[in-house]
Amino acid sequence: MNTPPQPRTEPVPAVALRGVRKTHGRHASSVQALDSVDLDFFAGTFTAVMGPSGSGKSTLLHCAAGLDRPSAGTVMLGGTDLAGLSETALTRQRRTRVGFVFQAFNLVPALTVRENILLPSRLAHVRPDRRWLAEVVERVGLRDRLRHRPAQLSGGEQQRVAIARALSVRPQVIFCDEPTGALDTTTAARVLALLRQAVDADRQTVVMVTHDPVAASYADRVVFLADGRIVDDLAAPGVDAIAERLAHLGAARAGGEAPSW
Repeated sequence: MNTPPQPRTEPVPAVALRGVRKTHGRHASSVQALDSVDLDFFAGTFTAVMGPSGSGKSTLLHCAAGLDRPSAGTVMLGGTDLAGLSETALTRQRRTRVGFVFQAFNLVPALTVRENILLPSRLAHVRPDRRWLAEVVERVGLRDRLRHRPAQLSGGEQQRVAIARALSVRPQVIFCDEPTGALDTTTAARVLALLRQAVDADRQTVVMVTHDPVAASYADRVVFLADGRIVDDLAAPGVDAIAERLAHLGAARAGGEAPSW
């Protein structure tokens, strides 16, 4: 008896961008930050976004996360079109379905570590899952620092608070903008391992903007931007391959040439 073939399961986009354009300024002084970008970030994966300064990396991240509205095109978070939401509804989506980790940490100085971690739940008026929060705190190694304030912590500890805060509401997607840019090599590796664990153990989706080939090598996929357009998309490249692409891209930009790959 022949077994009927099983239907193929297509990867599910956690975030889907279609025809996304973003223009800053108007008329002659306008700058095209994103130029008709089509891109999927798949659920349960870790994607790094790279490119030279001014390539549109942070703009892409902000549009994908609902922090900024595109000038044209659509951004779908799961099945929700962010462009169709009011500011209040968009804020609600960000508080419950999205986590953020930035280079500057963005912690509230007057709050303790515990209060900073609980902040997304309080803003969203959601009862926190105490068992999950205890696991997150243990994972980031901050159990003995919960009563401290950010000024009493090292840079690496502050970034781990930011990661714990991002994980606290079990978001669908965690967006990171240069999360290791202000950290030393050893501390950066620990932060990246935490993000990798969020993908591997919890099936979170992580999207990270970075300039560092070592940081990008933790990702399943690296997307390269230049002049607001996607110019390459590599699956699990090593550090050397990432550095080579960046060098090629930088040389092409300096010479005013289009990338050749």
